[in-house]
Amino acid sequence: MAKKKASRKKPPGPEVPRRPDRDRRVRQSERMARVLSVLYLIQSQGRYNTRAIAEELEVSERTVFRDLEVLEFSGVPWFFDAQDQCYRVRPDYRFPTLALTEEEAISQAMATTLSKAPSLSVGNKVASVTRKLTATSKEEIKEILADAAEIMQVFDLKFVDHSKHHLTINTVQHALLAGKQLTGVYESPYEESPVKLVIHPYRLCLIKRAWYIIGHLEGEGEAKTLRVARFKSLRMLDLQANVPEDFNLREHFGNAWSVYRGETSYDIELRFESEASSIVTETQWHHTQQVTKHRDGSVTMKFTVDGLNEILRWILSWSGTGWIQF
Repeated sequence: MAKKKASRKKPPGPEVPRRPDRDRRVRQSERMARVLSVLYLIQSQGRYNTRAIAEELEVSERTVFRDLEVLEFSGVPWFFDAQDQCYRVRPDYRFPTLALTEEEAISQAMATTLSKAPSLSVGNKVASVTRKLTATSKEEIKEILADAAEIMQVFDLKFVDHSKHHLTINTVQHALLAGKQLTGVYESPYEESPVKLVIHPYRLCLIKRAWYIIGHLEGEGEAKTLRVARFKSLRMLDLQANVPEDFNLREHFGNAWSVYRGETSYDIELRFESEASSIVTETQWHHTQQVTKHRDGSVTMKFTVDGLNEILRWILSWSGTGWIQF
């Protein structure tokens, strides 16, 4: 007679909650960034021993030793300079980088040029990456990257000026990566006075001419669109944000002409005279845009939009030219 095998039961006790994958990825990214910072310090002209590195990065000396071990396992030839009492990296060592093609170098140069636009306020990190790539690339790639500032420039983007909101944008980026809530004071033209908000952020988006935070407010379920430049203050909370896994940015905006989605959908048909046909059709104004060209040179443009307020302002901008028929 077969005997039943006794099952092993776990001893009673509280279950240890599993950390979400997002937390694990954030920790890994933070550690990688710290290890690279250690490499940057010991490759610099400064004199960094364990204590100096720990103070610079605001970590323990034990953590510095672990990061140095990671660099050693990765093949970085560091050594302790007994004369200067600091860590050094062998002078001929170059940290391995991607071998950029000319097209990739041009794209990186373009990104660097765009990032310098003051109104975007995306910081100087792109330029920093470009400088590092320049230092480790072959000569022809170096020339492309080094000459970027001269061969490509950006003028008059007509964006909302975000030059004073770099810290706000940076706060949103860190909150999104960490999956944390935000709180701040928001000044809306549609409210009598500034209001304090607690936000569960989903996305940071550049739409038309401004940066926006997409997320829902504490106590509400519907996602809202908040302009970054209207925050008088903003900080990250040590509270987990509730972000729907199935959130889709395209579904959120639907067929909004720009930022704010109306409740009713409209089919818009406009006819532009031949004098304006080439001007108006050279821009993709909306993702539903359809263009029909006529024998006399005029064009008909069709759009499907949710809400009329935003598209009406665009139509009125053409109304004084005599080039448009409603």
